[in-house]
Amino acid sequence: MADDSDPTSEGLDALAGFFVDEGTLGETLGRLSELACDVGPADMAGITMLVEGRPNTGVFTDAEAPEIDEAQYSSGQGPCLDAFRHQRIFRIGDTATEDRWPDFARVAAAHGVVSTLSVPVSARGQGLGALNLYSRVHQAYDEASAARVQTFARQAAVVLVNAQTYGDARALNENLQTAMRSRSTIDYAIGILMANGAPGPEEAFQILVRASQRENRKLRDIAQEIVERAATARGPESPGPVG
Repeated sequence: MADDSDPTSEGLDALAGFFVDEGTLGETLGRLSELACDVGPADMAGITMLVEGRPNTGVFTDAEAPEIDEAQYSSGQGPCLDAFRHQRIFRIGDTATEDRWPDFARVAAAHGVVSTLSVPVSARGQGLGALNLYSRVHQAYDEASAARVQTFARQAAVVLVNAQTYGDARALNENLQTAMRSRSTIDYAIGILMANGAPGPEEAFQILVRASQRENRKLRDIAQEIVERAATARGPESPGPVG
């Protein structure tokens, strides 16, 4: 039976009840960062991920987190980047004496951050990013807390993959629906052109193509305009597809 006072248990319980369709991928990442602060514990958290090929802290619980991370992104050196690159856990016990990543440590200390913990987030052998925890407490993270956050990060990776998969599926569904609506509108426009003298469907379609090329507009937009003009000419009660 899980210990209700254990932050890891509480965090994993929250993940278990996390439905990825309740929000966007960004909202999912934000919620994971908030849960990580409880598991750590941490004063602030952020997730380093590649955005358009460049590392970025796109999600964070405190506006200071991306300011701190920018020091390592600028220099190309820092615990978050190394956790991402090497898929290893990196800890800083005291930013005032840290010498592995001096630029990052200096900026973190200037923001009042004393200890940090960077844990890789990966799934199916692929690195997705790094979860970064920042604390104002000296030596806040030991082996036990690092292992605890790593367990959380592994489960969080599953949520991220599911969220991405759901997002891809939803985008595909939306694209298919848009394509179906476009096809319906084009077919209706072809019918209108044939009723107005086009010899057949292929000839009517070519009329749409030539108009699209001539006016440098999408074929669907040309078709939609024809449908709307026909509806206006016939009156407000005329049925027809809508965009």
